[in-house]
Amino acid sequence: MVLPLSMGWRHLLFENWPVDPAVMDAHLPDGLEPDVYDGSAWLSTVPFTNVAVRPKGLPERLGVRLPELNLRTYVTRDGVPSVYFFSLDAQGLASVVGARLFHHLPYYYARISLELDDGRVRFSSRRRHPGARPVHYEGTYWPSGEPFSAPDDPFGEFLVERYRFYTEAQDGSIRYTDVSHDPWTLYPAAADIEADTLLAAHGFARPDADPVYYYSPGLDVVASRSERAGD
Repeated sequence: MVLPLSMGWRHLLFENWPVDPAVMDAHLPDGLEPDVYDGSAWLSTVPFTNVAVRPKGLPERLGVRLPELNLRTYVTRDGVPSVYFFSLDAQGLASVVGARLFHHLPYYYARISLELDDGRVRFSSRRRHPGARPVHYEGTYWPSGEPFSAPDDPFGEFLVERYRFYTEAQDGSIRYTDVSHDPWTLYPAAADIEADTLLAAHGFARPDADPVYYYSPGLDVVASRSERAGD
């Protein structure tokens, strides 16, 4: 049994594109349905950093920092709004191996840096995982408006107020993990994305629409152990 994990998610950009639900459905495993807002499924790239990642119950000082880049969408199963991860690129090699083996998460090893400069976040990631398609993502992002509570905003709530995520394991099974945390605080955001091959690496054409950006300073999270979803 793998213990639940405690961590902090910090300096997140939610970069969100509308996608035809039929296109998204073709990329999902059986048993998961695209969740739709304003008639569209949504695909999100999320650069951020984990802090103090550790087994639940251990002090923060024993945790590790793990910069990360995610590609995700929004799904339902049995009526529960959830997140589905296509990929999670991360800096720590040992953490990537552990997440793949014990949490059944599609992690890829990458070289990542996240730096703060005068209220802006500079993020750079290059996937180095053996046998995987290369990915280069680089950009700067920052909050551009006043903060708001995600549950008070219909689209913000759709994107982030989800407390279960799904992945597809190496054996083709569907796995899920539940997470607990306080409600999100979001800011309207702006971004200057200089390079992004993440969508193409996972078979998605870049949408014609401009992305919708939100920033969050982050929150603390507890993630349950991975469970196999029932057939």
